[in-house]
Amino acid sequence: MTDIEKKANKKPRGFAAMDPEKQREIARRGGKIAHLRGNAHEFTPEEAREAGRKGGQSVSKDRKHMAAIGRLGGEARSQSRTSSSGSESQHTPEV
Repeated sequence: MTDIEKKANKKPRGFAAMDPEKQREIARRGGKIAHLRGNAHEFTPEEAREAGRKGGQSVSKDRKHMAAIGRLGGEARSQSRTSSSGSESQHTPEV
């Protein structure tokens, strides 16, 4: 058995093996405690804007990725136009 096969057959342990509801409860408690201690960070609108700008710059560096996104958007738009063009008679108001 290869290392990849061993990793694929591995069962989750610890936090990952818990029920998702229990994970959320633990995370919620941790968030509340962080706020009480003053360790939690809340982004200001300016900080959030800067983080979004940096993320956008990072993603847009990968030209292949951006081309794939654009292609998917174009396909989705053309599909929505072709499916709605046949249903125009359904959208005409009744007189």
